[in-house]
Amino acid sequence: MRAILLTAAALMCFAANSILCRLALAERHIDATSFTAIRLLSGALVLLVLARGRATGDATRGARWISAAALFAYAAPFSYAYLRLGAAMGALILFASVQVTMVGWGVVRGERPSALGWLGIVVAMAGLVGLTAPGKGAPEPIGAVAMALAGAAWGAYSLRGRLASGDPIATTSSSFTRSLPFAIVLFAAVAPLAGAHATPRGVALAAASGALASGAGYSVWYAALRHLSATRAAVLQLLVPVLAAAGGVAWLGERVSTRLLAASVAMLGGVALTIRDRATRAS
Repeated sequence: MRAILLTAAALMCFAANSILCRLALAERHIDATSFTAIRLLSGALVLLVLARGRATGDATRGARWISAAALFAYAAPFSYAYLRLGAAMGALILFASVQVTMVGWGVVRGERPSALGWLGIVVAMAGLVGLTAPGKGAPEPIGAVAMALAGAAWGAYSLRGRLASGDPIATTSSSFTRSLPFAIVLFAAVAPLAGAHATPRGVALAAASGALASGAGYSVWYAALRHLSATRAAVLQLLVPVLAAAGGVAWLGERVSTRLLAASVAMLGGVALTIRDRATRAS
């Protein structure tokens, strides 16, 4: 029961990031640059408290800065993408890009999927192409590209996390703290030109995204991972776009189009085939 509760809470936190960001930006409660800075700052503060006395995993200070840069490269495009994308659409593109990045890196490093694995990759990519192809119900190109870049950066950050040997919460705390200078530079460069603004509601949503959905959410996920196999954890993350879509309908009044449904089936089904192939070969 503890594992079930922890896992459910973590997945809801991941989906909540998309919903909170879209809530804040769609109604213009805050600009994307300010949202990014407040999210990273609030996440860093929560993780600093949770990580007291723990050892980070990266061996060198340079490696920690690379991880921080990857985290920032995810957080900033993520915010800008949600100026143009719905919660469900954004979560699906993000999730697909993360998986493509991680599977692609495995292939580059010498992994050779079986026929089932390649079928999953092709099906998932076909779903992504179908989702973003021009036509009725297609996402705005700029938003889709920004979210794809965010997914690639998060995939890179996740791959680096696998190399860390210390406590994962402390390593994540280090990345959040070191991402703050990047956020400050972005804010200083963009805010005067883009007209930075923030209402109390916008600040609260950004802080909730950083402190709860990101900082606390990642910590809960690490606790849940102690009770999950790698394959089961990967499969469970397939639920994140579904939860984001449900939240978008409930709190944002979004409509789920036929294109989005068809692309979701193809992309999530293809990823599931790839994960099953990995599990089969590992066993």
